[in-house]
Amino acid sequence: MTSTVKAKMIVDKEFQISRIDKRIYGSFIEHLGRAVYGGIYEPDHPEADENGFRKDVIELVQGLNVPIVRYPGGNMVSGYNWEDGVGPLANRPRRLELAWRTIEPNYVGTNEFADWCKKVGSEVMMAVNLGTRGIEEARNLIEYCNHPGGSYYSDLRISHGYKQPHKIKTWCLGNEMDGPWQIGHKTMDEYGRIALETAKVMRWVDPDIELVACGSSNSGMPTFPQWEATTLEHTYEAVDYISLHQYFGNRDNDSANYLALSLEMDRFINTIISVCDYIKAKKRSKKTMNLSFDEWNVWYHSNEADKKIDPWTIAPPQLEDIYNFEDALLVGTLLISFLKRSDRVKIACLAQLVNVIAPIMTDNGGAAWKQTIYYPYMHASVFGRGIALNPVIVSDKYDSKDFTDVPYLEAAAVYNDEADEVVVFAVNRSLNDGLELSCDVRSFAGYRIAEHIVLENPNLKAVNAAGAETVKPHSNGNAKLNDGIVNAVLPKQSWNVIRLRKADA
Repeated sequence: MTSTVKAKMIVDKEFQISRIDKRIYGSFIEHLGRAVYGGIYEPDHPEADENGFRKDVIELVQGLNVPIVRYPGGNMVSGYNWEDGVGPLANRPRRLELAWRTIEPNYVGTNEFADWCKKVGSEVMMAVNLGTRGIEEARNLIEYCNHPGGSYYSDLRISHGYKQPHKIKTWCLGNEMDGPWQIGHKTMDEYGRIALETAKVMRWVDPDIELVACGSSNSGMPTFPQWEATTLEHTYEAVDYISLHQYFGNRDNDSANYLALSLEMDRFINTIISVCDYIKAKKRSKKTMNLSFDEWNVWYHSNEADKKIDPWTIAPPQLEDIYNFEDALLVGTLLISFLKRSDRVKIACLAQLVNVIAPIMTDNGGAAWKQTIYYPYMHASVFGRGIALNPVIVSDKYDSKDFTDVPYLEAAAVYNDEADEVVVFAVNRSLNDGLELSCDVRSFAGYRIAEHIVLENPNLKAVNAAGAETVKPHSNGNAKLNDGIVNAVLPKQSWNVIRLRKADA
């Protein structure tokens, strides 16, 4: 007889966390490695469109239903002159890109990226350079992008062939300014001051924008979480979000511990929320600060290969992690973390989108294909729209090297009130046993199971490749609904999507 672990779950229509901001399913394209050149843009490729964008990549991005994409960095933005990437291609300079030690040819810039985002159905989330530049550059860029016309920079955009403004709504005030690796690294007070003054001027140009202040580069920074507190002391009333960044890896090859890392993500999010609320109380503000988790992913597979890259070339293969099946499981649990705190996490960007620590990979001149992490990201983005519910979960647990009381079941539920659908996202962390799930959905009377999607593989280290997709989902899950109770056995080490739909929907 197959052994199992057990979990119970109650999903009630009235137990609501918040309406989900679709931008939690955002992503990121930086001028780094082959993300742009050879990724989204390859004019000599057989699949290139009239603007040089790869249509096969566009199709895969569209499949993810990505609502917003952060651009152009990342570390790169702290030394970037946006003016280099606009106007006639023949006049654009090649620059030494110091963050990643490459040559930036500037074939793609602000306007081209805005065009690409329209093709894939995404908004642009633009970052300004607060490393080598500052207030003046930021005010000029937002004038170029958003002002309708009749001024120097808006008329410059029009002369470049873009009569209508891009109307970019969401802007990042720099990138990882707490990091000593950052060009123009700042102290907390230095950053807080420049962020405040830049925010002020940008809002004078366009009062309708939203602004993201830099939080800590990761939860292990020595200045965390004082960085957030000091930054918000300066900027609390001037910005709408504070950013969070975090990457994970299984360097010790301890899968049980690795799959528990979403608990660390939960702690990170809750700590930042506490800091935000402390500053809110200290300032006696009525405003609630929300979170932009605008860099997150697994990143460790490519670390050694990146040490061997020759500098000062165009678009070398940097940060090209080839993801395995357990990485997909972890990504699923991290997406669940965002849903559990969707009352405060309003934006999140999987870093990145193509080739560079990405769900989509390409071969130069060849195929585009889906990595293992493509699937939980796609499922959450496509099916996780609506209202995040607060399920009651009781699960068997285990201990790992760094964590105690890790629930075998990690789960979230979303009620799509427009589609009359409720979706349960569930990961079984057990490496050995199936998980017997009993889920009470009696508040959703008249619903039926529409689909039980499963991503499973007996080999945690299984990977996908062009033409060889060994890790992919199926819809043969065994969920059954009787008298308002969903019963299912979730396979060991699996990602599950159980969709219930109103019978007449």
